[in-house]
Amino acid sequence: MSAATSGANPDSPAALALQATRSGHWDQAAAIVGRLIREVFALEIETVQISRDSYSLNSVNGFVRVASGEEYFFKFHHEEGEEVTLQELYRGELLLDAGYPIDLPVHVSRQIGKQLLLYRRRHDPRFVEVCADLDFRPPHEAESALRAQSDLDELTCRIYLRTLRTASIDEGAREPIHQLFYHRLVSPDAPHAVGGRARRFFWDRTFHLGGLTMPAERLRTARWRINGIDYVDTLEDLLERSIALLHPGSLSRFGGLTAHGDAHNANLWWDARNRDTPRLVLFDPAFAGTHVSAILAEVKASFHNIFAHPLWFYDPAQAGRIYTVATRLAEDTIHLTTDWRPSALRLRFLRGKTTRLWRPLLQHLASRDLLPADWRGTLRCALFCCPALTKDLCTEGAGGHTPLTSALGLSIAIRCGSEPAGGAHDEISDFLDEIDPASHAL
Repeated sequence: MSAATSGANPDSPAALALQATRSGHWDQAAAIVGRLIREVFALEIETVQISRDSYSLNSVNGFVRVASGEEYFFKFHHEEGEEVTLQELYRGELLLDAGYPIDLPVHVSRQIGKQLLLYRRRHDPRFVEVCADLDFRPPHEAESALRAQSDLDELTCRIYLRTLRTASIDEGAREPIHQLFYHRLVSPDAPHAVGGRARRFFWDRTFHLGGLTMPAERLRTARWRINGIDYVDTLEDLLERSIALLHPGSLSRFGGLTAHGDAHNANLWWDARNRDTPRLVLFDPAFAGTHVSAILAEVKASFHNIFAHPLWFYDPAQAGRIYTVATRLAEDTIHLTTDWRPSALRLRFLRGKTTRLWRPLLQHLASRDLLPADWRGTLRCALFCCPALTKDLCTEGAGGHTPLTSALGLSIAIRCGSEPAGGAHDEISDFLDEIDPASHAL
């Protein structure tokens, strides 16, 4: 594997390529990627093809053919603030050593602003593409996908339990996974106040939520009633609590383990060369580490593979043809009703991940005295950040959301982060009850 490393690059071609892709300037993005590959790997480029999918939310991917005839799949990330927050990137070897099925890149650039992976081109689909079709097909057609996911969940859990260790605050803070959570909540110069992406998403703009229009300032302090259930917290409450509970120092209390950290279905290959036993293979270990907080390790996969599907998160325009949302404001409360529910496939993924991964993991943490009393609130905050801070939910932003999916996305963020009032239950609270070690012995 070849590699290139250096410090921050103010030109940030990764940021320029992501901006061009989001704007639909495909030729411009391809030209930037071609120049980048030529510069960092000294490869002569013949063609660059940018993938026009909706699954790579903060990254660009596609295919490149070089003069020697070799073809590669490429992918790279760009996160704002990365010049001062990311320490190491793309450590796929540590996942291989731990026993994960991982597709290692042939060429790696770790230069900030130029971080890039080149893989030998595969003709396997990503698992997210397999599941997108299965969401709307008869349940029996999903058995192979469910079995492959179960196998990966069981293997992942075994690795989590085997690699779990106490972690110092410094060890935990160095892990790049915080870029997906804490560093999206704050600005580097003000680590205890809402800033960064969170402030950009939820300040000084107007939200259109179905038939309801309101300024961000009022949205942040509004209460929510969703499908007849009242929720305890406002958006502002959840942002402030997340800063406290997702601070790297707080997360070190849960210990650290070896994890991919971002193993949602868009970062998994569907390897069906053995038709009887297809398997899932990880790639893009941009946030992998050996001291990933145990409470964070499976959050991205759990949210994106279950509550982000189908459609509202990745394909807002199509969601409007299938689901309905109605909103109204009464005093300080947003009343929202919707017929959206996770698909049967996603709920089966949830049941499998509950029993095969989350429940044994939390039981093991409890047995090691690594499960603080506020674990449930911490996990809720991490789940909340996935819909709230991965993709801009405002219709004025770059997320491509409609008034329907903006309202729906915000309601899911609230349900992820907040407990229902008055002892009511929803899918998230039921999930947390099911994995609570105090309620379920192994």
